[in-house]
Amino acid sequence: MHALLTEKKIESYCPLNKVRKKWSDRIKIVEEPLFKSYVFARVNDEEQTKVRLTAGVMNFVYWQGKPAIIRAKEIETIRKFLNEYENVLAEPMQLKENGKVIIRQGLFMDQEAKVLKIEGNRVKVVIESIGYTLIASIDKKNLSTLIH
Repeated sequence: MHALLTEKKIESYCPLNKVRKKWSDRIKIVEEPLFKSYVFARVNDEEQTKVRLTAGVMNFVYWQGKPAIIRAKEIETIRKFLNEYENVLAEPMQLKENGKVIIRQGLFMDQEAKVLKIEGNRVKVVIESIGYTLIASIDKKNLSTLIH
């Protein structure tokens, strides 16, 4: 699909993961898409139709009713990460009730919080770092899971 988009002069990126495959007589490094069935494309409104009419394209990934937007900085981070590491696993962020998260945006940016409840794209979290328990409903996109 990436090749078809490139032919149409659509800027696209398919992150490739270097994976070691073992055959009976040798081990070889092959490249596989990191995100199965995903290709990133930088398009304007007019180019969206060209993308949708490309063989193999199902649709855009939507977030809150609009095509998801991935920042150039995040794409560059993926590129650098894949250049440095092999056998990378891409797993969706799993939010769980009572799990710990870091708030990535807003007044409590970089604060740790505990997930109380998950309601669609919003998450109720408890912020205890200021000596009080504050409960806030925060958009999922503004949270990162915390791994200890």
